[in-house]
Amino acid sequence: MPIYMDRHEMEGATAKAVADAHQKDLKLQEKYGIKLMTYWFDESRGSAFCLIDAPAKEKVRQLHEEAHGSIPHKIVEVNPETVEAFLGRIEDPGPTAAGAQAPSGETQVDSAFRTIMFTDMKDSTAITTRLGDSEAIELFRTHNALTRDVLKQYHGREIQHTGDGFMVSFTAASQGVECAIAIQKALSTHNQKRPEASINVRIGICAGEPVEEDQRLFGSTVQLTSRICDTAEPDQILVAPVIRDLCLGKPFTFADKGEHALKGFDQPLRMYEVSWLD
Repeated sequence: MPIYMDRHEMEGATAKAVADAHQKDLKLQEKYGIKLMTYWFDESRGSAFCLIDAPAKEKVRQLHEEAHGSIPHKIVEVNPETVEAFLGRIEDPGPTAAGAQAPSGETQVDSAFRTIMFTDMKDSTAITTRLGDSEAIELFRTHNALTRDVLKQYHGREIQHTGDGFMVSFTAASQGVECAIAIQKALSTHNQKRPEASINVRIGICAGEPVEEDQRLFGSTVQLTSRICDTAEPDQILVAPVIRDLCLGKPFTFADKGEHALKGFDQPLRMYEVSWLD
C-alpha cells in the first residue's frame, strides 16, 4: 500500500493531547485497513504529522474523523526512505534507554522541524578537466570522505549525494552550523597540506517542516536551502534568518550579508555569514 504523511494544524494542543489522539487512531486502524507507523509533533508551532500505510487518502481522513475529529489539512504520498533520512525514523520509538516504556504508555514524540544543509564543491567540472579523470576521482573521494566523517560527528543524516556536494538533515540548527564549521575547517586543513589539490566548498543552511505547499517532502525548504548554497562563495557558510534565530545564545558569529533575490522566490531573503576562521 502507499505510504502517506498527513499534516494537522493543532494550535494550542499539548504533546499529551496529541499522544492521546494517536492512541485513539491506533484502536481504529484495523477497521480502515490502515497501519499507523509513527507521528511527530511540534508544540511550539502547533503542527502534527502522521506517517501512515493506507490504501487511499480518504481512509486516512475517515480514520482521524472517527477517532478524534482532527481532520488533516494536507495528505501527501511519500517515500518512506526519504522520510527516514529526513526525520530519523518511520516507526514509533521503542522503550526508553532504561528499558521502561514512556509514562502512561505514551509514545515519545519529537518535532518534525528539521535543519537542512547543502554543500557544493567549487569548479568540479574544471577540476576534472585540469586533473584528468583518475586524479579528479581521487580528489572527489577525499572530499566525500572528509565530509562524511564530519557528518557522523554531528549526527547529520545524508539525504542525497550530488556527486560534488551533499544534502543533509539535522534535528537542531546548532548541529547544522557546528557541522558546517567543522567541514570548512577539515577542508582547510587538507588544503594546507595539499595546496595543489585544494577542495573549496560553499555551504547553505535553512530549516523547515516536512510537508510544504508544493506537496513535496521539505519541498520549499529544500529549494530555498539550495538557492542559499548557490549564493555562497567558496569557503563560505550562508544561513537563513531562521537559523540565526534558532542559534541565539550559541557561540556562533553571524555577519549580516544583506538581502538577496533568489530564483523561484518572490521575496528577497536576508542572509547571514557564519564565521569559522579562528
